[in-house]
Amino acid sequence: MSSIKEYFSEIGSGLKSLVDGMAVTGKELLTPKITECYPENRATLEIADRFRAELTLKYDSDGRHKCIGCGICQMNCPNGTIQLTTKMVDLPDGKKKRKLDKYMYDLGSCTFCMLCVTTCPQDALEFSNDFEQATFTRGSLVKQLNYRPEPKDDAAAPAPKPAMDPEKLAKIKAEALAKAAKIKAEKEAAAKAAAQGEAPKDENKEN
Repeated sequence: MSSIKEYFSEIGSGLKSLVDGMAVTGKELLTPKITECYPENRATLEIADRFRAELTLKYDSDGRHKCIGCGICQMNCPNGTIQLTTKMVDLPDGKKKRKLDKYMYDLGSCTFCMLCVTTCPQDALEFSNDFEQATFTRGSLVKQLNYRPEPKDDAAAPAPKPAMDPEKLAKIKAEALAKAAKIKAEKEAAAKAAAQGEAPKDENKEN
């Protein structure tokens, strides 16, 4: 009798598990599909903006980037993915400035941790969502991010100040020397009067 009970109990359990499985299958049949038919749908494929695919420099409409070559991103990279080289350039005003020469990035060793982006003081870096980075050689994954030709600075050198008229300059020097001589004479007269025990005369004092 007990064996008959177990038999029908197992049949009931099997039917229940079958119904549960069919319910899951039926639910998935009605669920919207998320599979992408890539590369057939390459023209209409939309990748989330937050997807990290490749590190890039931010460029403006004039082709200029914000990177100043400080090297903070290189220091914060945990596995040496970033290598910077800088150079010194002469500015129009005669001063020197350090500028970025080459920004090398190894996509093959990048962990996409975003430490370079979050620590950049100039907000010059970002990750693109271009995921099509497959290549046949590892060396082709090493990229120079500042690949665009750098536009020339439009700022012209400051015009030199016009030289002062020699006659005017001589007049100013003569006035300065005369004023200095007058002050020196007054000081010497005051010191002489003090040494003789007399009060210095004040020409502007009313009698």
